[in-house]
Amino acid sequence: MQVEHQEIIISTPNGEMPVFVCSPVQNSRKPAVMLLMEAFGLTQHIKNVAVRIAKEGYVVITPDLYYRELPNNKFGYDEVEEATAMMWQLDFGKPMEDDIEATLTYIKSRKDVYPDRVGVTGFCLGGGLTFFTATKFSSKIALAAPFYGMVFDEWIEAVTNITIPVYLFFGEIDPFIKSDRVKQIESRFKELGKNYKLKVYPNAEHGFFCHERSSYNASAAADSWHELVEFFRQHLQVKVPENNRVK
Repeated sequence: MQVEHQEIIISTPNGEMPVFVCSPVQNSRKPAVMLLMEAFGLTQHIKNVAVRIAKEGYVVITPDLYYRELPNNKFGYDEVEEATAMMWQLDFGKPMEDDIEATLTYIKSRKDVYPDRVGVTGFCLGGGLTFFTATKFSSKIALAAPFYGMVFDEWIEAVTNITIPVYLFFGEIDPFIKSDRVKQIESRFKELGKNYKLKVYPNAEHGFFCHERSSYNASAAADSWHELVEFFRQHLQVKVPENNRVK
């Protein structure tokens, strides 16, 4: 599928935020996906993932959540300490809610998007923020699929607010997200009777999806991609009526 992409600026209550938008070259409405970046920033790898998702038939938007630190806000995968330091400069309260809400408001306003068919996924930092988005904005999104996201205690408590399907992906030997934490997260979903799936990949570490990282796990990456695409298809895809084509 042919796709096109552009970088635009959207307004948030905290300033002007660049976003990367990628969409299929088709004159019809499509579901959308908000893709949330890793701790390393809005890197070329994340843009490539956006293109890959768009080729499955989605309008994809990826916000630069480090926009307050422009222009030096992207890091190589060997710059873990620098990336981690910038990640912890983020305010995971109202400012983060504002940035995510601004991104959702923009993507849902586009003429080529079904506003009730917007999913969220992300990796690393973006995985945690996908979880966060599910707890804060379930009324505005259709699904959430976090990859190996670190989850704060208050977010686990807030699972009670989630009303959408969630698919969580973890690595068995992730040094940042231990198996006890994964079990705690799953227990919370279970006890509340939420609509969720959770998959733990044997011998997979943090960052297993990214082929540019030393922790890349080819089999886990391939399987999780297949599962993600199927999850999107099940909950986001709709048959487009002829009379609903974009004019």
